[in-house]
Amino acid sequence: MSTVIPYTSEIRPDTGVTNVKLGIWLFLASEVMLFGSLFAGYILLRTGNPEFGAGSEALSVPMATLNTVVLITSSVTMVLAWAAAMERNFAKFKLFMGCTVLAGAVFCVVKAFEYSAKFEHHLYPSHSTFMAIYFTFTGLHALHVVAGMLYNAYLWLPGSKMYHTNPQQFANRVEASGLFWHFVDLVWIFLFPVLYLL
Repeated sequence: MSTVIPYTSEIRPDTGVTNVKLGIWLFLASEVMLFGSLFAGYILLRTGNPEFGAGSEALSVPMATLNTVVLITSSVTMVLAWAAAMERNFAKFKLFMGCTVLAGAVFCVVKAFEYSAKFEHHLYPSHSTFMAIYFTFTGLHALHVVAGMLYNAYLWLPGSKMYHTNPQQFANRVEASGLFWHFVDLVWIFLFPVLYLL
């Protein structure tokens, strides 16, 4: 007989967290393994090749710095959106969640300009090991940004109907989305120095 785990808005005594928070933490653990294995592979490739070269020679540090500021700002607006959902202030939630989605879009636009500059200089993944790593890391990260934007946009528009019918469950969903968004930002904070500065 299979056990169904019901959705609960309250903290469960057996886990100490809500089901949605437990689920997102387990998912993020798998994401840590994914990005951790990529970082480990990068370290092995870089330390094994003394002529690897610095990322700052081929990459745009100012554009990456701008994207770092954008993502850190988006983490702040995500927290403010969650706090507004907890306070049941729907207008503030819409404002801050909209800012979070907008910041994600800005990040993607800047990344598109960065990619187009690489393509104009014929720097493709096949150009070098470093460029293959760069496109793998940043491409995978950008996919995570887009996924987070799409879910946050869902919460901002059609998903917000739940705000009026079950505000606590809605706030829990915003919190889970925020945990994913913060993880994506944290990955970038590691990617930025490793790829662009070292």
